[in-house]
Amino acid sequence: MMKVASFDIVFQEIPDEVTLALNISQCPCHCLGCHSPHLWEDTGEELTQELIDGLINTYHNNITCVCIMGGDAMPKEVNRWLQYIHTKGLKTAWYSGRDKKAPFVSDDNLDYIKLGSYQQDKGGLKQPTTNQRLYKRLLSADNLPINEVVKIDNSNSSWLDITSRFWKK
Repeated sequence: MMKVASFDIVFQEIPDEVTLALNISQCPCHCLGCHSPHLWEDTGEELTQELIDGLINTYHNNITCVCIMGGDAMPKEVNRWLQYIHTKGLKTAWYSGRDKKAPFVSDDNLDYIKLGSYQQDKGGLKQPTTNQRLYKRLLSADNLPINEVVKIDNSNSSWLDITSRFWKK
């Protein structure tokens, strides 16, 4: 079962979105230099429909997106919750600590996905040297140059790499 260790309303995790970020515990990645090692533990409140509904009802007028931060130990659960959140009319995002998208997570349930383990020597999303990438799923790539549209592992969709939006110009 997935557990929510904490949550917050955030403005930086998903560009152009006001996001309800759900921090999921039991992270199996254990990246060296992780900024949230407390999420390695089995802690928090069970993620339930009642919990999600309560949070969405409380913050619905103030949020545009819900991001599951973690959950790599349970990608089928991540997929189920993303699908449920989509039915509420909100955009969805998943911050995965894996280098490849889990095949159990449907593109149809995602608007954004962050992939990549944290590698201390490369830095996080705010560093141009990062190995981590944030992608936005494209419903249509008609007006974009072909070199901006990418495919990611275990995905049939087209994605736009928006990682550079985190970098200071």
